[in-house]
Amino acid sequence: MDSRTFGRVTVALPNLDEAGTYLSNVTSLETGRGIVQDFQYADADLRELDLADTRLITGRITALRASRAQLTEMRLDSVAFESTDLGSVTWSESKLSRVVFRNCKLMGATLTGLTLDNVLFENCKLDYTTFDRVRATGPVAFSKCVLTEAVFTNCDLSEVVLDACTLQLTEFGRGKYRDVDLRGNDLTALRGVAHLAKIIIDRPQQAELAEALLAELDVTYGDALDDHR
Repeated sequence: MDSRTFGRVTVALPNLDEAGTYLSNVTSLETGRGIVQDFQYADADLRELDLADTRLITGRITALRASRAQLTEMRLDSVAFESTDLGSVTWSESKLSRVVFRNCKLMGATLTGLTLDNVLFENCKLDYTTFDRVRATGPVAFSKCVLTEAVFTNCDLSEVVLDACTLQLTEFGRGKYRDVDLRGNDLTALRGVAHLAKIIIDRPQQAELAEALLAELDVTYGDALDDHR
């Protein structure tokens, strides 16, 4: 079984190159049966990608570009997305198990009601993405991802790892963040610091969290006041 370890979390990944695994080339992810299995889908440039109630099992999606994407009630098992640009995809009410996103773009995406179990985002651009009611039921890691102005709201990210990510104005709204591992990240520009109870950080990051909190509180320092007003 292929896997990657980040801190205390080991993410099981799809093993698509093991002996005996054969992936057939497909020209579409749409099928009347609602299941695409043992597949390879590559180099597609689509105006629209609209999938609903579809199951993708054991496959690789490479260099897919979609100007508009809407994915609803999907089930993904052992799938790798590589160098794929789904843009501002709307992805809702789906379950992803043993799924990896490598060098992908989901910028301005809306991810709602997703359940993640053994999912890795690696070297992905997730700027301005909204994560709403996203729940980690198994190991999940974001490694070397850009999450500038991304927003997490009503999520359960318990034990999720963010490793060497860009967290510029990344906002954490109400949710569950127990044992989220933020070691190795610059936390000075986080938003919603007050919601991050019981997270894991390194001791030097205490000052970074304090700086982020003070910026949110918009405090005024006494030595900056004009006492002659």
